[in-house]
Amino acid sequence: MSAPSFHIAFPVLDIASTRRFYVDLLGCGVGRSAERWIDFDLFGHQLSAHVVDAADAPAATILVDGDNVPVRHFGLILEWNAWHALRDRLRAAGANFLIEPHVRFRGEVGEQSTLFLLDPSGNALEFKSFRDPSRVFASAPPPARA
Repeated sequence: MSAPSFHIAFPVLDIASTRRFYVDLLGCGVGRSAERWIDFDLFGHQLSAHVVDAADAPAATILVDGDNVPVRHFGLILEWNAWHALRDRLRAAGANFLIEPHVRFRGEVGEQSTLFLLDPSGNALEFKSFRDPSRVFASAPPPARA
């Protein structure tokens, strides 16, 4: 049996700009589609973009290691070299990063490379990578007691 794949449905303002962003910029394959929705293959995971009359993208953020991270976002944890290849492809394409590619939690248990960008409808996407994939769910040890 193959590993489970992730599915998310999210609001977009139109199909054309959404298709350009996910296919041309991120390199997604296209699955089924209709006039008001389209499915994308993002590294084997199904994204279903549904057209709405107004973007439902609240602007709430939370401070994470010095960055104002959008609370509502989705994305992928990529293999180290795949993350760097995506970062380089996005830079070469002139992508506008919401949060520039960088290393977060440097020297800590959760050290990771991360970047954020918005799709044309204002949905925030995060792509990150852990040099040591076994650390994805690791937590810092509790502080020592005196």
